[in-house]
Amino acid sequence: MQSVTIMLNTVTDVKTFVNVVSKYDFDVDLVSGRYAIDGKSIMGIFSLDLSKPIRVEVRSDDASAFFEEIKPFIKEEA
Repeated sequence: MQSVTIMLNTVTDVKTFVNVVSKYDFDVDLVSGRYAIDGKSIMGIFSLDLSKPIRVEVRSDDASAFFEEIKPFIKEEA
């Protein structure tokens, strides 16, 4: 598992993020506090507190292309 911390500041950011995640067949979870939701669920993402950083957990051995695509949202490597 690999993880990074992201920020999704606008509705457009959330839509773009979900579109990127949906292209990949591996699991992507978003963790905020005690909540973990599916990164492909736009409604799930909107249920999180988007004013705080969100940890993205990727369950894949080779997710380099995915991380490259979400680079604009990454705040720090976890």
